[in-house]
Amino acid sequence: MSMHDLSMNESRFGPLPSVRAVVEQGAAQLHRYPSHTAAGLVSALASHLDVPAAEVLVGPGSAGLTQNLITSLGPGRDEVVYAALSFEAYPLMVLNAGCRPVAVPMAGDTHDLDAMAAAVTERTRCVLICNPNNPTGAVLGRAELAAFLDRVPASVPVIIDEAYREFVTDPEAADGLELRAGRDNVCVLRTFSKAYGLATLRVGYAVAAEAIAQRARMTGLVFYPGGLAQAAAVASLEPEADKQVLERCAEFAGVRAQLTEDLRAAGLPVPDSQANFLWLPIGADTEDFAARCHAAGVLVRAYPGVGVRVTVGADEANRLLLSAVAPG
Repeated sequence: MSMHDLSMNESRFGPLPSVRAVVEQGAAQLHRYPSHTAAGLVSALASHLDVPAAEVLVGPGSAGLTQNLITSLGPGRDEVVYAALSFEAYPLMVLNAGCRPVAVPMAGDTHDLDAMAAAVTERTRCVLICNPNNPTGAVLGRAELAAFLDRVPASVPVIIDEAYREFVTDPEAADGLELRAGRDNVCVLRTFSKAYGLATLRVGYAVAAEAIAQRARMTGLVFYPGGLAQAAAVASLEPEADKQVLERCAEFAGVRAQLTEDLRAAGLPVPDSQANFLWLPIGADTEDFAARCHAAGVLVRAYPGVGVRVTVGADEANRLLLSAVAPG
């Protein structure tokens, strides 16, 4: 049986045709090293985002940039604060940087910002915020995140991981790039892996104060994206390509809403999601549910005893998922 993988938060869409063409043409240059400064991509991002090029950092996806930033902010304070049920790689990244993880319990399916602010001490190197949150899909509002940022000392960087930002439809959702205004300690991460469908190329970017970006740039000097990744990302920012991505995301929002409705109709608790996946907080039923999905030909991400994260996939994968939930 062929398996549909809904465990990895991949795009239900392939790369845009124009971007795929750029990658195919670039294959003739595989024997060449890519630009270690990624100057073309940095320039394109600076123009696209209307920020200075000195504040743009590119790297191997938002995850790679997170590791890079945590490491570069050392060697001083040695604690990193983040939400307990958030991106599963955060604890490893923190340990890899020689720091102590400070995991703050969630408030339901979202960050407990009051508790996270209280967890910040003179030992805090940085704070990680995943928005929308992985794996729960919950999004923080503009006002609540702004209030949190105002409580964090200006000397403590706050890294806002917005890997799923393009899928957000809530008009009240926080936008990290907007919240950076007047806050030099705020770093915003985004990626081309999700909405742009370039996961295999591993390319993402950060926007941060020049001093922070420069330190990270030196720390991650050998971890710049490959040449095909740089070219594909630049092509993705072209006006027509950007328009197509927005159209895809609008179509995706309808599919996400329908799958949410269908799963709820089958009796499952499904919180609203602003990402490209859904969260099922089913506790003790988690492993049994994952096994039923596997038998139906679908892989999901199980958090034993807590819940299941399911990517909103292609139509056939979603149909098989529903067949496992409500057989017959």
